[in-house]
Amino acid sequence: MTLEIIILAAGQGTRMRSSLPKVLHPLAGKPMLAHVLDTAKRLEPAAIHVVYGHGGEQVKNTINDPEIHWVEQAQQLGTGHAVEQAMPAVKEGSTVLILYGDVPLIKAETLRGLINQISSGVGLLTVSLDNPAGYGRILRDGTGKVLAIVEQKDATTEQLKIREGNTGILACDAGQLREWLKRLDNGNAQGEYYLTDVIAMAVNDGVSVLAEVVEDEEEVAGVNDRQQLAHLERKYQLRCAAELMRQGATMLDPARFDQRGTASIGQDVVIDVGVVFEGEVIVGDRVRIGANSILRNVQIGNDVTIEPMSLIEQAKIGNQCSIGPFARIRPGTQLADKARVGNFVEIKNSVIGDASKINHLSYIGDTSMGSEVNIGAGTITCNYDGANKHRTVIGDRAFIGSDTQLVAPVTVGNDATIGAGSTITRDAPDGELTLSRSGQKTLTGWKRPVKT
Repeated sequence: MTLEIIILAAGQGTRMRSSLPKVLHPLAGKPMLAHVLDTAKRLEPAAIHVVYGHGGEQVKNTINDPEIHWVEQAQQLGTGHAVEQAMPAVKEGSTVLILYGDVPLIKAETLRGLINQISSGVGLLTVSLDNPAGYGRILRDGTGKVLAIVEQKDATTEQLKIREGNTGILACDAGQLREWLKRLDNGNAQGEYYLTDVIAMAVNDGVSVLAEVVEDEEEVAGVNDRQQLAHLERKYQLRCAAELMRQGATMLDPARFDQRGTASIGQDVVIDVGVVFEGEVIVGDRVRIGANSILRNVQIGNDVTIEPMSLIEQAKIGNQCSIGPFARIRPGTQLADKARVGNFVEIKNSVIGDASKINHLSYIGDTSMGSEVNIGAGTITCNYDGANKHRTVIGDRAFIGSDTQLVAPVTVGNDATIGAGSTITRDAPDGELTLSRSGQKTLTGWKRPVKT
């Protein structure tokens, strides 16, 4: 069976109150449409067709995926009309699956089940709802056989009491779908060509309709406004938190965790409240991540402690490291095993050796640091001359006194000591004390400035 997927993404989304096309509004850090495309690709289809309309060029430029066949729906004449725009590119004999760019939580496993159960019939996803307002209703006969779908605006009072709603997601043979689409008319309350009308056509043609009821209504929920988007955001995040707990994490409050990308986590990891994962995050065993910390495209080794309010991005952290609180680890940084980075320390594009310590109020940028180095409070590497960046090299077991400025390019040797309060502009030799200070003196008669 050859599978082709059509994703409808042409809606304007007026209730979003936004100049951004609805399908580009982010959920978990990426457009809703991107979530649907990720799910579609897991089904390994022969082709994916995306029907766009409002803000089409912006949608295409944002997604920017060469594998997608883009189809314009210039006039918004309904879902049936939208699908019809894509059908000329669909090969005869294919099975067609219809998805929606504003239904971001649909699972590949659910769709596989729908596709696998159909042969010559039509597969339809439905959902049982306590409040089906806004949904088309599934009409069945006394034996439970699906007869048709009636849209809410066209439903009778009795039909509105039905709680089984249409998700809009269906799968069927391309040739059959092509013929049914030709027979659609717009004689309804909205004056549109409804895709849902093909269900009654299938029944009238003797084609079986197999309805699969989805248990989780959020999985097939669409987004029409920002409140619904926020609701699905939390559902998605709880789904991510549940997966991490299955992998071996303790979440102190799963409702206060955000994942905006992919995550792999080891055993006995503890994640405090307000933690955010972004991009690709890999965490080893027995890691503790403090409250309100952000990890962005990082690899964390085993037995690492990350204290609260720390930001780590595009960095690799070795085993048994300690970071924070209030630490910032910037791109290009590597911490070797047992390195310690304390409060209000910023590190950028630097290699920190085994068991080296930068405990307080320091900036280390563009630096190669050896093992067992001690960086005193208030130390900074002056790596930028106003035009170019320069590198600082610090040897093994060096001791850098508090409030030191290392003006790059400069090298501090192995076992060297830099006296507190020094400005180092030339290389400091191995094993020696190097310092730069003026003699202490008192200026008598000096007056502190006052405001004028």
